[in-house]
Amino acid sequence: MAYVQIPKDLSKVKTKVALNLTKRQLIGFTVAGLIGIPVYLKTRLTLGNDVAAFLLLIVTLPVFFVVFYEKDGLPFEKYFKFVYLHEKYQPKVRVSKKKFREMRKEEVVSGKKPGNKKKSGKKKKTGRKPEKTGKAVKKRSKGNRKDKA
Repeated sequence: MAYVQIPKDLSKVKTKVALNLTKRQLIGFTVAGLIGIPVYLKTRLTLGNDVAAFLLLIVTLPVFFVVFYEKDGLPFEKYFKFVYLHEKYQPKVRVSKKKFREMRKEEVVSGKKPGNKKKSGKKKKTGRKPEKTGKAVKKRSKGNRKDKA
């Protein structure tokens, strides 16, 4: 009896378009061909076949790497984006728990709070609109609280 494995999570299954390749891989092969073939044809007469073929490999390998590399279900661009953001925004030096606790105790004793910045002299907005004064002010209706008092 034939046995076929069926994955539990069907969202990870990629549809194959042609030649058992995905759409992304077909586009990658096309781009690599459009870059590599002209490089080979222009350099084989001046540098020789061996060097031109080697140059073709050097030029097209980065394209193939980007197309085929996948880690944790993420394509290269997304994974590289996350690595870049992590490197840019995460602190480079890690502090031990003991030192971190000491720093927190010092902040509590001195009254400093982390992230406290100097406040400007601007007043907070309370959400109430200021009352209008002058000639253009309409008379208040009888239902207003100030008229009742």
